[in-house]
Amino acid sequence: MTILTAINEVGDVVGLDPFTSVYGTDDQNAKTMMALATEAGAEIARRVDWQRMLKQVTPSAASYVLPDDYNRMTPGGALRSPAGEFARPVLSSGQWTVISAVPSAQPYFFIKANTIGISPVSFAATAVMDYVSKNWIKTNAGVERDTFSADDDTVLFPERLLVKNLLWRWRRQKGFEFDDFLSEFEADLIAEIRADRGDQ
Repeated sequence: MTILTAINEVGDVVGLDPFTSVYGTDDQNAKTMMALATEAGAEIARRVDWQRMLKQVTPSAASYVLPDDYNRMTPGGALRSPAGEFARPVLSSGQWTVISAVPSAQPYFFIKANTIGISPVSFAATAVMDYVSKNWIKTNAGVERDTFSADDDTVLFPERLLVKNLLWRWRRQKGFEFDDFLSEFEADLIAEIRADRGDQ
């Protein structure tokens, strides 16, 4: 389902004539729909670590610039050795200064200014890092992005969630009752999270 078909599906429900294009058009309803779709998609991507947005890199250095699409580490052991030893996160620069100066057997990592520091250096040499990409949109050419760029862009999470989220946002923006639509979206979100994780 493309962004155009998703918006037209919502349009069928709310009584809008079908759009032939929604990206870059001057039509006010299309502009509103695109703005709401962007908000909806960003929220859905932010709330869940979707399988299609999970990425993996091998830093291989004690100081490694994070990938351009980096958004956040995956929870529960995002940095590990091939043997399954996990690095612990460090949350303050003061602690990191001490830890990186006196390496221990326990590996640690610290993220600051788009760079991950890893200690000890020997752990960094073979470490594997799992992260969630900020990109939740896929173009027709297969390029992943975090903003829409064409009518035929698709999303990397279950498409029906975009329709459900867009529907309640449209109703709220127009001053209509939207609580039931929001509740339906939330219920579907839970079901899709379970399906995405293979828990059905």
